[in-house]
Amino acid sequence: MEVIRSLKNERIKNWCRLHEKKYREKEQKFLIENEHLLQEALQANQLETLILMENTKTDLSFDGNRVYVSEEVMKKLKMNQSMPVCMGVVHMKKNEAELKDKILLCDDIQDPGNLGTMIRSAYCFGFDTVIVSNKSVDIYNEKVIRSTQGALFHLNVIRGNLEDFIKKIKKENIPVYATAFQDAKGLETMQPTHQVALIFGNEGAGVSEKLLQLADEKVFIEMSRFDSLNVAMATTICTYWFRKR
Repeated sequence: MEVIRSLKNERIKNWCRLHEKKYREKEQKFLIENEHLLQEALQANQLETLILMENTKTDLSFDGNRVYVSEEVMKKLKMNQSMPVCMGVVHMKKNEAELKDKILLCDDIQDPGNLGTMIRSAYCFGFDTVIVSNKSVDIYNEKVIRSTQGALFHLNVIRGNLEDFIKKIKKENIPVYATAFQDAKGLETMQPTHQVALIFGNEGAGVSEKLLQLADEKVFIEMSRFDSLNVAMATTICTYWFRKR
């Protein structure tokens, strides 16, 4: 079994570059850590190379390219403080232009944990497509990927101009609801429908005024005490309400 031990190895240097957004975009690849995410990437047919620390075994049934590395090399490749025993090089999938029935729109979400959880909730409750604004955090940020718990591999996730997408959605006669505090209807008054698009806004500013004006309705979550929720938690509640039944 060949083990890569040199930090100057060309493959290792190329994989380390994937820590940076510009190289991820250029190569259309990214790194993931640990067996759960690797399994999800494998199921989605996106796992290109499995990287294992020497003298390590895995239950993953992967027939593709396996590379064994030393602990020192794995330490160079890793993205978190803890030392993984397995990593993977994953290719970005080409997402579909078709929007389908249940759509989540993320307006300038900045926190990677929030965006990852929003994607995870969308997947859990039967949403088909997630559209992320151009000013939102990078979809392939390591913390985003980790927070999705693998949902990223199974959803149609698109980055683009939300105004353009909303206009396209409305042409398909899909109702568009934006979360807001003023002039909004309570979530419990909203009738779940087969098709829906939900807009959630920036952690500090909420949904932008331009997008609020494009929405068919404004919606708020009825609460007993605090008047607002973390955007990821709000997304979870709303996607559950509008889930496929």
